Amino acid sequence: MSESQSRLDLFIDRMVSQRTCLDFAIAQTTGMPGPVFELGLGNGRTYHHMAQRIQDRPVYVFERAVASHPDSTPPEDRVILGDVRETLPASVDRFGASASLIHADLGGHNREKNDAFARFVSPLIEPLLVPGGLMVSSDRMYFDALTELPLPEGAVEGRCFIYRR
Repeated sequence: MSESQSRLDLFIDRMVSQRTCLDFAIAQTTGMPGPVFELGLGNGRTYHHMAQRIQDRPVYVFERAVASHPDSTPPEDRVILGDVRETLPASVDRFGASASLIHADLGGHNREKNDAFARFVSPLIEPLLVPGGLMVSSDRMYFDALTELPLPEGAVEGRCFIYRR
């Protein structure tokens, strides 16, 4: 964190970047077959944003326990409950490499822990994405077969990342 940015500034940068990158990824994957995956529901803001804007594909949520705002809670048949370390590998059997868009905001406030988790979960996410599909993440990820894309105008470097298979 730089001296010139408050925690509020950093939060705003993250939220603006997240929305900008999600909107870019939604536009880029419109018309592609395959589901959309939201890894981590939290309050449900990004799920709600995606569910409002994605009409042509189902949006599935991976979460340990649903505790979202009632307006942002997905239908039960679109929730995959459990730890992503178990539910992502199981989803390869269920879905294969079919996801057109995956969004992950799994990290907490500890950068070292976030990075370690990103290194662990990246190989679990990668096999779910269809060729041409996009991955949007709040943390840098570590993929073998995905390419990091430049951020769209309006997104802040380091606050969001986009990858294409």
